[in-house]
Amino acid sequence: MTIEYDQLKANDANFVALTPLSFLQRTADIYPDREALIYNDRSYTWGQTRARCTRIASSIAARGLGKNDTVSVFAFNTPEMFEAHFAIPMAGAVLNTINTRLDAPTVSYIIDHGESKVFIVDRQLWPVVEEALKTSQLQPEIIIIDDTDATEKPPLPEGIEFSYYEDLVERGDETFQWRQPEDEWQALSLNYTSGTTGHPKGVVYHHRGSYLMTMGTVVSWALPQHPKYLYTVPMFHCNGWGHAWTMTAVAGTIVCMRAFNPKLLFDLVEEHQITHFGGAPIILNMLANAPKADQKKFDRTIHVMTAGAPPPAKVLESMDQFGFEVMHVYGLTETYGHISQAAPQDSWADQSLDKQAELKSRQGVRFAMTEAVDVLNPENGEAVPWDGETMGEIVIRGNTVMKGYLKDPGATEKAFQDNWFMSGDLAVIHEDGYIQVKDRAKDVIISGGENISSVEIEGVLYKHDAVGEAAVVALADEKWGEVPCAFIELKPGQQASDEELIEFCGENMARFKRPKKVVFGELPKTATGKIQKNVLRERAKGI
Repeated sequence: MTIEYDQLKANDANFVALTPLSFLQRTADIYPDREALIYNDRSYTWGQTRARCTRIASSIAARGLGKNDTVSVFAFNTPEMFEAHFAIPMAGAVLNTINTRLDAPTVSYIIDHGESKVFIVDRQLWPVVEEALKTSQLQPEIIIIDDTDATEKPPLPEGIEFSYYEDLVERGDETFQWRQPEDEWQALSLNYTSGTTGHPKGVVYHHRGSYLMTMGTVVSWALPQHPKYLYTVPMFHCNGWGHAWTMTAVAGTIVCMRAFNPKLLFDLVEEHQITHFGGAPIILNMLANAPKADQKKFDRTIHVMTAGAPPPAKVLESMDQFGFEVMHVYGLTETYGHISQAAPQDSWADQSLDKQAELKSRQGVRFAMTEAVDVLNPENGEAVPWDGETMGEIVIRGNTVMKGYLKDPGATEKAFQDNWFMSGDLAVIHEDGYIQVKDRAKDVIISGGENISSVEIEGVLYKHDAVGEAAVVALADEKWGEVPCAFIELKPGQQASDEELIEFCGENMARFKRPKKVVFGELPKTATGKIQKNVLRERAKGI
């Protein structure tokens, strides 16, 4: 006789839709008087944070907004941006955070594409929104964050009705009943890709994914209770890697940083006894190259998560001098942020510092919440051998993969193939099973039939003492088809010639891979610190 397990049904007592909103309820219940948010002279406890978020949620709901209604936020890393990560979904609506460096035409596109009903904007950014509204089809309600600590305070809107962010708090109802998602697949947030070609794509996250991203981060980063976290990652980028929800789950204290600069980071780490922070490799590079007078060295360990372009090993090695223990992670906007990590092994301690840095710079192995990550041969769909040489495309499967691209079924179908999410990143798998990204598919340089990794060349260039930042792209060549072209930003006060750097590369890697052209100057970057290779590729066309 078969045991009828399937007759036991889910009910409200044994099945609750997963949502990161639950973390705020628990933390505020247990630690209402613990400090939650710090921003300059402002601070809020967890009890106060819950009360403010509840009031804001009630004000949003009172506007008739709910499930699948988009509320956009165009703001810096201030308490308002943190609160939006809870208050907007608490009203049942969808949170849309927007890159603060976008131009007016792109913001206009996002307003219309995402069908924004309410637009919350920091006063400093109002001129961009004002221009965007001139061409957008939709005219969302405008709510202004008037931050007294802002360095720029342009005139307030004229001829347009608006209200202030604090009105949402003051006029809100603290007894408002949060609107839990009807199911955990319900849309939680809408994030737009960088849009280096054409319009950006709208990436949709669900409640289940963000809940599990939180839990996976706690496990894989070995987060303790009550960390002190400095929010240097822009909260508009992959919802700040999900750390607003993660730090709430562990009842941390979040220190907000409106705008990054190296001296301020060192000062805040010291002042608030910061234990954790995150940032793109370019942020780490800026810390390493900051004036000596601005740098501080700590006799305790500060845990740092870095993600973005593959970090040069030299940059990771330089962090040790400050007491920064760096964990490199890998992910995409489409995967809620990080889904793999260079998880350290005990045996790495026996290696030289240079070798340890190389091991730590890899994209590594899957996070605790990630179901599967592999590297497949694009020609036959089979897994590449673990030889550290054979390149393929990184593919991902798990609950922290996006629902899909908003209003773009073609791109969604292309992204999901054979039950995998196709990353577009080319990588190898080493003998120990650790993945290492070699390039974006579009960034591989094919020279005389040989595939050359721009990331590999960049890693060598960063080892040169004079190089502050480096990016390598393809340069058209009559003989070879393409050759590597290096764009270099030197460290302050340093000098190097193109011949010197080309020869340096030839001495530290296969000579056919060395750059054939070197261009010096400031490198263009996105708001998240990524070097804009699409801009450099255009520059290379003019060489």
